[in-house]
Amino acid sequence: MHMADALVVPAVAGTMYVLSTTVAGLSVKKVREENDPKKIPVMGVMGAFVFATQMLNFTIPGTGSSGHLCGGMMLSALLGPYAGFLTMIGVLLVQCLLFADGGLLALGCNIWNMAFYGCFVGALLIWRPIMKKGATRGRIIAASIIGCVLTLQMGAFSVTIETFLSGVTELPFTVFLATMQPIHLAIGFVEGLITAAVLVFVHEARPELLWGISNDETVKGRLSFGPTIAVLAVAAAICGGVVSLFASSFPDGLEWSMEKVAGTAELEAVGGAYDAAAKVQEATSILPDYAFKGSESAIGTSFSGIVGALVVVLITVGACYAFKFFKKKTGTSN
Repeated sequence: MHMADALVVPAVAGTMYVLSTTVAGLSVKKVREENDPKKIPVMGVMGAFVFATQMLNFTIPGTGSSGHLCGGMMLSALLGPYAGFLTMIGVLLVQCLLFADGGLLALGCNIWNMAFYGCFVGALLIWRPIMKKGATRGRIIAASIIGCVLTLQMGAFSVTIETFLSGVTELPFTVFLATMQPIHLAIGFVEGLITAAVLVFVHEARPELLWGISNDETVKGRLSFGPTIAVLAVAAAICGGVVSLFASSFPDGLEWSMEKVAGTAELEAVGGAYDAAAKVQEATSILPDYAFKGSESAIGTSFSGIVGALVVVLITVGACYAFKFFKKKTGTSN
């Protein structure tokens, strides 16, 4: 559901940048106040995991479309809404700059559509109430499916609103909305199943890693903290480096909807802001479309999956230590 720059005018893009940046600033403040050193490796590894699994487009049977994990619900169930949101920003930033996945002008929109709803609505309105009486396998599965379906519907609705406000006449609001919502309903259900599988594993391996779950000293996980993180890291490497080679070639839900409504997923945009954003992405995207430039080699896909995951880890973990360093320098109290 990564929006291209052509779908938004600079005014809408700027507004969404302001909203996303405001929530990011609040999240940085909250993460610094939490000051939980154990969250740092989890943010890095789970950021890499979400990046890798977003490369795994799965086919939606009978539609000619595909979907991929958004990841906000999964991250917030493990990290809470604030750390989860910052981790999603790291993922989306790497995708945008290193792989030209999603427009630079539209990055504020993509952060809002793919990260805000999953991390805040998913965590605070779905995950926390369902887990209020404790985490069980059934509750985790229910929260994952409900959260992913609802938040992806909200994200898809935001995309249609943003294109409507931008005056993209090729995508009339009612028709585009009626196309976007059903396909993302199916995608959200599959994402919910994947999210549930990961969270059930974490619950059985190391239950205290789940956000908002009261620690019961009598409940012992099957693995210690280190091996649990290691399993997730290996899974991220396998997904990005190997399983990504078998991803569906069908267009994702947004591209599919655009083709159904406008006849193409490649709309044109003319103007200085678009040109400037395109030049920046051209300079930074050393692996456009998750491949070596001018090559369709499968090695490029595997390389992109592994390198991208590592860059997400570096950015996410580096940002956390930068927050801590700045906190010490400014003398901010907990």
